[in-house]
Amino acid sequence: MANKIHVKKDDNVVVISGKDKGSKGKVIKTNPENGRVFVEGVNMTKKHLKAKNQTAPSGIVDREGSIDASNVMLICPKCGKATRVAYKVNEDGSKNRVCKKCGEVIDTVKKASKGE
Repeated sequence: MANKIHVKKDDNVVVISGKDKGSKGKVIKTNPENGRVFVEGVNMTKKHLKAKNQTAPSGIVDREGSIDASNVMLICPKCGKATRVAYKVNEDGSKNRVCKKCGEVIDTVKKASKGE
């Protein structure tokens, strides 16, 4: 599917569609090959674990399932609103993620390469 995702690990996001609509959380893991993300506390599933040895316990644990990256929006750390992400390229070749609502720089995605 998509090889690029507009969110990355440790971003705060809000879910905009699905059964967990309106939930906020931090991105735990991304999977760009499938276009999916794992968000803390969203799409909880039950996993049945078998004991690997006699000391390790078996049981049922709750863990986060993946949701499609198009179902989440980034929360701007400056203005606190759910926003789309713009990319701005600087003169030195570095690339920044920018909030569409307030215009503030969120972070630098790609630093300028040294040398040539």
